[in-house]
Amino acid sequence: MKHAHPQLEQHKSSWLQVFQSLFTGRMLIAFVMGFSGGLPLLLTGSLLQAWMFDVGVDLGTIGLFALVGLPYTLKFVWAPLMDRYSPTLLGRRRGWLFIWQLCLTASIALLGFSSPSQMLLMTALAALLLSFFSASQDIVIDAYRRESLEDDEQGMGASLYVGGYRTGMLLATGGGLFLADHMAFHWVYLIMAASMSAGLVATLLAPEPDSEHGKPETLQEAVIKPFKEYFTRDYAIIILIFIFLYKVGDTMAGQMTTPLYLDLGFTKTEIAGIVKVFGFPITLVGTFVGGMLVMRHGIYRSLLWFGILQSVSTAGFIWLADTGYDLPLLTLVIAFENLSAGLGTAAYIGFIASLTDKRFTATQFALLTSFMGMPRVFAAAPTGYMVDAVGWSGFFLLCTLIAIPGILLIIWLHKRLIASQP
Repeated sequence: MKHAHPQLEQHKSSWLQVFQSLFTGRMLIAFVMGFSGGLPLLLTGSLLQAWMFDVGVDLGTIGLFALVGLPYTLKFVWAPLMDRYSPTLLGRRRGWLFIWQLCLTASIALLGFSSPSQMLLMTALAALLLSFFSASQDIVIDAYRRESLEDDEQGMGASLYVGGYRTGMLLATGGGLFLADHMAFHWVYLIMAASMSAGLVATLLAPEPDSEHGKPETLQEAVIKPFKEYFTRDYAIIILIFIFLYKVGDTMAGQMTTPLYLDLGFTKTEIAGIVKVFGFPITLVGTFVGGMLVMRHGIYRSLLWFGILQSVSTAGFIWLADTGYDLPLLTLVIAFENLSAGLGTAAYIGFIASLTDKRFTATQFALLTSFMGMPRVFAAAPTGYMVDAVGWSGFFLLCTLIAIPGILLIIWLHKRLIASQP
């Protein structure tokens, strides 16, 4: 008998069901937990890139700093501990979440006290520590969302989560860059550390999800069974390749956008205002519309069309790089890019959630999202050298073309996975 994929295709719902699912307490929690997950991510990304660019760190080194995101690609290694063990207080999911959020708050403050110009190694170590705690928090947030939402709510839950995630990213980059024009970077990082209190409060107030599917009885079971269950499914390796490829071009482009804006002459305040603040509501519209379209039309059709839009939006940066400093053009490019990114991410995360077995939520979600995060580390690491070699236009053209294999795999997988279901 062939091994089927859990909830291979999201159930298609009426528009009334879609809107009813949007206004629930579970969705609000998904949004706030998304905020708590999105805030730390770009504190080692765009904001840190701007800080290093400001103090004269070269582009190659800035690109290599993508490697501090390595914990995001390895989090499946320690995820079984969070499936197997439960902290004494707050329960298995909320207990771990509270621990990692406290550690995150401290590590953000530590990074703020580093100095990229004088203590680059300390900055790298502090950023790596922050990434580890952030990746650990993501493991538990993903497991909590998967276990607290019904199967046909995963697409909408993903869209609310992504909306919250983007809100956190906006505060970290848009708010951070704006504040950096008026105060030292270390004060900016201390403000971001204090902002983690929103996630701590949400964790304390949220209900612990039911454990009706059970949990592993031993650590050996927690380590072995999630991987055995996943890798005995049809096309398991191909799905991992697709997860890696789907946003690889988008991720590579994103690693170098802040240096591009600064190199073209945009000020940090302009970047904060247009790229972050203006782009933010457009991203939210994209995520919410994406979640609704996933529920209405299904995951695979959504992944296909949103993937094409993502590729076209990346090509907009070629136009911007060739034109140079142009605020209206920057606004147009950012609007299209953020809309398509919101659409694509909602479908992407909903797809990953639909693949997990609730007995091993944390470990399988960590495995799948590790492949999702690999481009942010390995593909993004050489991007600074790539820009030096082929220029801004050539680099963004390459990022556009790299998206094509992932789009083709959607079509291939859809036909074969539907056919393989019992």
